[in-house]
Amino acid sequence: MHISRPDILFSLFARLTSLPGIGPKMADQMAKRIGVHVIDLLRHLPVGVNDRRARPSVVDVEEGSLATFDVLVLSADIPPARVKRPARFRVETNGGEMDILFFHAQTDYLKNTLPVGERRLVSGRVERFQNRVQMAHPDYILSPANADDMPAFEPLYPLTAGLKAKPLRKALSAGLERLRDMPEWIDKQVMADYHWPDFKTAMTVVHAPRSLSDISAHAPARMRLAFDELFANQLALQLLRQQTDIELAGHALMPTGALSALLRQTLPFTLTPAQEKVLSEIDADQRAPLRMLRLLQGDVGSGKTMVALLAMLSAVEAGGQTALLVPTEVLARQHQATLTGFLAPLGIKPELLLGGQKPRERAAILDGLETGAIRIVIGTHALLNDDVVFSALRLAVVDEQHRFGVRQRLILGQKGDGCDVLVMTATPIPRTLEMTAFGDLSVSRLDEKPAGRQEIATALVNHDRIGDVVERLRAALSGGMRAYWICPLVEETEKLDATAAEDRHRHLCTLLPDAHPVLAHGQMKSVDRDAAMQAFTTGASRLLVATTIIEVGVDVPEAGIIIIEHAERFGLAQLHQLRGRVGRGNIASSCILMYQGPLSETAGARLKIMRNTNDGFEIAEEDLRLRGPGEVLGSRQSGMPEFSLADLSEHAPLLSLARDEAHKAVAAGRSLDDKDIVTLLSLFEKDSAVRFLASG
Repeated sequence: MHISRPDILFSLFARLTSLPGIGPKMADQMAKRIGVHVIDLLRHLPVGVNDRRARPSVVDVEEGSLATFDVLVLSADIPPARVKRPARFRVETNGGEMDILFFHAQTDYLKNTLPVGERRLVSGRVERFQNRVQMAHPDYILSPANADDMPAFEPLYPLTAGLKAKPLRKALSAGLERLRDMPEWIDKQVMADYHWPDFKTAMTVVHAPRSLSDISAHAPARMRLAFDELFANQLALQLLRQQTDIELAGHALMPTGALSALLRQTLPFTLTPAQEKVLSEIDADQRAPLRMLRLLQGDVGSGKTMVALLAMLSAVEAGGQTALLVPTEVLARQHQATLTGFLAPLGIKPELLLGGQKPRERAAILDGLETGAIRIVIGTHALLNDDVVFSALRLAVVDEQHRFGVRQRLILGQKGDGCDVLVMTATPIPRTLEMTAFGDLSVSRLDEKPAGRQEIATALVNHDRIGDVVERLRAALSGGMRAYWICPLVEETEKLDATAAEDRHRHLCTLLPDAHPVLAHGQMKSVDRDAAMQAFTTGASRLLVATTIIEVGVDVPEAGIIIIEHAERFGLAQLHQLRGRVGRGNIASSCILMYQGPLSETAGARLKIMRNTNDGFEIAEEDLRLRGPGEVLGSRQSGMPEFSLADLSEHAPLLSLARDEAHKAVAAGRSLDDKDIVTLLSLFEKDSAVRFLASG
């Protein structure tokens, strides 16, 4: 099935260069922040309003305020081109005189714009200099006859580097003229209950605000557009799930329970009630004829890996194969080592499929998967390649789901002709984001930790006290403790990150030689990195200096201290993941967040949250509140939705309404055959879920 846009959408999906005043250079600037089509520009909403109604006296005008004056030009002082001083016009207005300044302006332009002896209407920001009021480069200079050309209220837009407000407004005005009456996709009763305008009116109103209240999150036009975006998102996810359920019927598995029972007998611990509850949910899905699409989220140390392993064994008991997809080779190797330890008593060996394997080794793995000889495989994106063929894939587990998009997890699921899919995350997700990012999945939460897990004491320490931190660390290491020292991201490059870690490693080798510090970062050869990790795991080294490469998947119960350098540079979710590397055994553990002051308000709030709670779900909600949904959800390639019209912190009730309306629409048989649904999805939903639908 393919989405075909109605004729009324053609002009909205024209390139921005089709609008007046937008050339290739400006279009390139706009593509970085706004988009490439006319509709992208229309979805770029104002964030403030210039109110030009104020006509104060120059005696009473406030410093820095926006003001409009009716002036008489008294004199003009325009210096020669090579003289480096501003052009100055003295004007008379209500209450006295003021100056209008121009820097680097052309002489002819100035003489024609402000001719001496004539009246003009000027509007802009005012300031005081040496007790005189002045205005530099007014926003508007008009003859009194053209006063109506200056808007009383003027929208303010977020601007990319190099993008100017006036050409943006001019392009927006032309873009609004391309709007046509649209088929209404919102239920009539919903429209009436909320007093919402139609789409064309709503889009026109938000770009022509008459006051600050007109651009508030709860203004009717703004609410309607926010609902449109959320409704499109929820409808896309519902249609996606409906299509995958219909086209890829599941396999009703009948596990014997033998392998699971044997594994449980070998475990030195008892599963938590939360783990048992989630396993029952997964077992019901696996036994059902419809394929499982389930998100398993749990805090650090809640036991997700064990839940996934037992689900994998159920698939193996039923005669099938399982695959575990992870984002990095490091994590793939760590998972293989962990699972091998658990599965050895069962006589099952999990294999590894990576992108850089030798041809002979890779060929052997591919053959084992195709014949069914390999029952459990762990791999990176290499598992998604076309030459990877399974004999009977019955369960695909996707770890660290935020690194993969909707399409990627569906590709892996399709390799099993409708196999069950379980995606996992160790980063708890706020409930509002669950609904938007994972509306196509059922959600299970592991909300408790195994017995014996220790709370992690977290302290904030100024970087100036690094000497004290080293001395405290020296005492702990001499007593047999193991510790992590995490180096900061200097810039968003692995190379610079690695350099910072190497410098810190050399420094700590000098200060703490008895601890035999080892180094691990992403730019090292895998054999050297694995050797360092092994030395730390066995205790040959008691100090691991590393980058965020150890954020997930590292499990050393004997490690009880983690020091995170320049913690203010990390996000809440990443700090929580890093802190989760300790507190994994029965020893008291601590996390030291070293920061470099002065801290911004947001950075200070993040660190205080980390100090005050170990609850990942609480931290996730605070992360959403502090950063907003766009940053929490991450970049486009993650497969997560980004919203430009809806603000989840303001529009959470609309999200619930959108989900309910999407359910009703799908239940009523609405589909991509409906013109209004096509229009809605085309205008508002550009996520990979819809691209998948559109590709058939």
